[in-house]
Amino acid sequence: MTATLDAAAPSPAPQPAPQPAPLAAPWRTRILPPTPGRGGWLATLLVGLIAGVLRVVRLDIPAGRIFDEIYYACDAQNLLRFGVEVGTESAPDEPGVAMRCTPTGEAGFIVHPPLGKWLIALGMRVFGVNEFGWRVAAAVVGTLMVVVLVRVTRRMTGSTLLGCLAGLLLALDGLHFVQSRVAMLDIFLAWWVLAAFACLVADRDAVRRRLATTEDEQLARRWGPRLGMRPWLLGAGLCLGAALATKWSAVYYVAVLVLLAFAWEVGARRTAGVRAPVRSTLRRSAAGLLVVLLVVPAAVYVLSWAGWFLSDNGWDRQWAQSHPADGLVGLLPEGLRSWAQYHREIFTFHDSLVASHPYQSHPAGWLLLARPISYYYPADIGPGEYGCVVATCSREVLAIGTPAIWWAMIPALLALLWLWLSRRDWRAATVLVMVLTAIVPWIRDDLDGRTMFVFYVLPAVPFMCLGLALLAGWAFGGAGASALRRQVSAAAVGSYVALVVVNFAYLYPVLAAQTLSYDQWRSRMWFTSWI
Repeated sequence: MTATLDAAAPSPAPQPAPQPAPLAAPWRTRILPPTPGRGGWLATLLVGLIAGVLRVVRLDIPAGRIFDEIYYACDAQNLLRFGVEVGTESAPDEPGVAMRCTPTGEAGFIVHPPLGKWLIALGMRVFGVNEFGWRVAAAVVGTLMVVVLVRVTRRMTGSTLLGCLAGLLLALDGLHFVQSRVAMLDIFLAWWVLAAFACLVADRDAVRRRLATTEDEQLARRWGPRLGMRPWLLGAGLCLGAALATKWSAVYYVAVLVLLAFAWEVGARRTAGVRAPVRSTLRRSAAGLLVVLLVVPAAVYVLSWAGWFLSDNGWDRQWAQSHPADGLVGLLPEGLRSWAQYHREIFTFHDSLVASHPYQSHPAGWLLLARPISYYYPADIGPGEYGCVVATCSREVLAIGTPAIWWAMIPALLALLWLWLSRRDWRAATVLVMVLTAIVPWIRDDLDGRTMFVFYVLPAVPFMCLGLALLAGWAFGGAGASALRRQVSAAAVGSYVALVVVNFAYLYPVLAAQTLSYDQWRSRMWFTSWI
């Protein structure tokens, strides 16, 4: 009976064979950034440790305020005292050994915004008014730059090895090393520019990941999808504001990074198949980009002057009271009008800065290291002084880049141009733009006779190291590269790194004020223009 019933039961309907899941559109793979993971931190910290030890050891040598420390360290000390920079007389405690900053009681005409000096003041607040105290903030920031460069290079290339290569090159660059050990503003400017760039690269990755997970119908809309909140973009705006609040020359980087952020989003939307990606970006993101990368930096800049606004003794602080204005200008608060007048005077100072200086240089010679700057060189060192054991000795702090890095960068710029034009490599294009931004704007000022120095190009140094790492990655080749190519490339890159290490070690005594015999010092002055 059971068998009969089973035979009479209808057979189940045939089930369709399982179909494979549809493959993702190829562009969704191409648009994703190369580094999904967060590894490589042990190697990053090791490179950062190397940079930090180099910068902190003997940080209090030489004694006293050297070169422009006589301005910035005194201004920082006055910020701690009064909340605003004031006039200062720098008098020696002991000739050639130390300087003390004595306030005059009058307002001081200071030609740079206050944020960099506040950072110097922070180090003095923690470690005291001494050489270590006024230099330690620069050392910390210089070390952080190395760490951030490792991470941003890794993000851009997907390679921890290339990230560490870029960071090691920066750790061993002479100019970056010296500027990380003096109380001047340029290391802080370079830090904020690099930090803003790193934030924008992280924002670029976030945008592309967001587009990769966007539904097709949203991408097909006339204006494409909205991108929502972008915290990394806000971080970039804050960093650009801090850069402006350190030195006005940050304005060049603000303009360039706004254009880069726009171009990167246009490229991402084009890859995602959005119709009219330029108009889509203009419609969906242009207003936000301008607010975050222009309005936010402007707000940070104004906020950095809080000490001046709250003071009674800042330069031009009471100017508006004795200069009444009519019309719409007269409706502005007196503090704001006085602040604007102060800025007019600062602009006039910078625009007319044509005084001759023995260490001034020209933008065309910066990568060539045509004219470095001697920050410290005491004369007539004889036996028994500073550990001198021969008839004549020398001690110097020479602000000069490591030639093995800087001179290699000259042909590297041409190689990066080739990578950009032949392979549409956005990373090569970015390095070119950032390096040239540190040089090209100063050419006009050079034609006008403005006094300039090689440390103006410091913000380009991390990008020089990034560019060399990119070329090393190109030399290694992709996943399909032959073993022979990888072996030859590894030998070449390893030899180059060894050359950089030897070059930096050879120059170290004249970067860090070590005592040398005069002949040893002279052997390191390869050209008369270095003296």
